[in-house]
Amino acid sequence: MTRAEWNPRELSDLTGRTFAVTGATRGLGFFACEQLARAGAHVVLTGRHPNRLVTARAALVRRVPDASVETLLLDTSKLGSVRAAAATLRARGALDGLLLNAGVVHPPKIRETVDGNELIFATNVLGHFALAGELLQPLAAARGRMVWVGSMSTSMWNYDPVDPQLTTGYTPWRAYVQSKVATTALAFESDRRLRATGVPVRSLVAHPGYSLSGRTAGIRDVNEPTRAKRFLANLQAPLTQSKEDGAWPLVRALVDIGAEGGSYWGPAQITRGAPRPATASALTRDPAVGERLWAVCEEATGVRWPFAKAARAAR
Repeated sequence: MTRAEWNPRELSDLTGRTFAVTGATRGLGFFACEQLARAGAHVVLTGRHPNRLVTARAALVRRVPDASVETLLLDTSKLGSVRAAAATLRARGALDGLLLNAGVVHPPKIRETVDGNELIFATNVLGHFALAGELLQPLAAARGRMVWVGSMSTSMWNYDPVDPQLTTGYTPWRAYVQSKVATTALAFESDRRLRATGVPVRSLVAHPGYSLSGRTAGIRDVNEPTRAKRFLANLQAPLTQSKEDGAWPLVRALVDIGAEGGSYWGPAQITRGAPRPATASALTRDPAVGERLWAVCEEATGVRWPFAKAARAAR
């Protein structure tokens, strides 16, 4: 399927392929799973709350009765949970795609994780860095790809994460934006390292534009916005879209055979629209920034990506 012909509502047949999605119980993650399942893929929904996983799976099967889907407990803010989930996924063999979607925008009062990391950076960045590294071999075995979820906020606020744990100058918004700068920079750095080591795995980035639950269809146990939230969302209708539409760039980056490693995807009209190639901010494309953040993540997680083993796994 060429770029001109791409239709997010009619994906190519994905039967026989397996994808894992983090943060799959709500929002973008849930709708990405639904779109993949409708195309015939086997989808592993991951999330940190057992009850939400159960209800999300039930909702997905209601909407796609023949869906091939399973659930897996995974909290990206906790490195122990990441290691356990990765071990389970590795035991199941090749993995065609990994959507690194889980994220925190507004943190609770407790800012620090059990591992001693700032919560937003741990959830949005460190957990995904560790998970992608732990799953590099099954991804390589399938010649698959990983998609990191960025944000258009990185083009509006250039928060260079020189202090990624925000030991000074902390604000929730700054923590969120710099986590997305780090996510995007790491995705590009991953692509550079994968190419350099001959590992046949693509690393891409996609952002959902301005996608609101208040503009999304109501789904029991998954999306139940209040009337007030719907009213406020509808006031912004010219600039916004649903979470379902926001998942389109993520899914396209994950399954479009023409989507190259190191590419960046988003809505055609920046905040909304059909998925198209986009341009990431200069800060996120700077190799020096990517290299610095890679070292930070290795130290904080203790994970070293097994490039040599992954290259052999693909032979």
